[in-house]
Amino acid sequence: MRALSTATISFGLVSIPVKLYSAYESGSQVRFNQIDQRDGARVKQQLISSKSGEPVPRDQIVKGYEFAKGQYVLFTREELKALESVSTHTIDIIEFVPADQVDRKFLDRVYFLGAEKGGARAYKLLAQGLRKTGRAAIAKYASRGKEHLVMLRPEEDGLAMEQLHYADELRSIADVPMDDAEIKKEELQLALQLIDQSSSDQFNPEQFKDEVRGRVMELIEKKIQGEDISVAPAEQAETKIIDIMEALKASLAEGERKPAKRAGKKTARKKTSRKKSSG
Repeated sequence: MRALSTATISFGLVSIPVKLYSAYESGSQVRFNQIDQRDGARVKQQLISSKSGEPVPRDQIVKGYEFAKGQYVLFTREELKALESVSTHTIDIIEFVPADQVDRKFLDRVYFLGAEKGGARAYKLLAQGLRKTGRAAIAKYASRGKEHLVMLRPEEDGLAMEQLHYADELRSIADVPMDDAEIKKEELQLALQLIDQSSSDQFNPEQFKDEVRGRVMELIEKKIQGEDISVAPAEQAETKIIDIMEALKASLAEGERKPAKRAGKKTARKKTSRKKSSG
């Protein structure tokens, strides 16, 4: 695993040199290029002036901020650097909060942190301290001209850094248009049964695979081998309004016919509930 950059965690008067690693595997998405089918050459994009329609040389392109409709104030590279936050590469811890109090909607992306040479002891001390207290460290991290809000939390024997959204960046679900609806007691009871029927005691991500990507790669390989490929048209899902009670009952019946494939499927709770009812 190659480090993306280096940083220093500021923990009181303790400095912990670390390296940042991406927590995600890049290149998992199948990407296609735009090709001229006449000669098989890759197509390049041009930057075109919206006013004249002519191509614009890259050395004539500057950045601007639209302060009014169609009016821009222009900035040179030197001016843009002056506007940017100084990249200190310091992860400055501000406070420690209960880890479960940070709402998941604030999560942007995740990095793993590895101790730099000479920082292993302080690194382990912070990781164990967070694990023992059940808290996470909220910090500021200035990098690449931006100041990020981040959270440090224990990840197995190490530390993970989660980049967070600022509160004013988040939208509210209250702004999402929703129709009001009345839920019947019988419908809720069937829904709870359906949830219980498909519940597991733990999340096992290893059992889930990107099946669409697998099929795409199989078809690409056939195409490389000179085969013609075709895909049967997908059946369109019905959008008509159905009886919810009947749909729930049918879903429960179908679930009972299928064998339980999920690891860790809940069984103890049902046994416990029967024991309580008998007493």
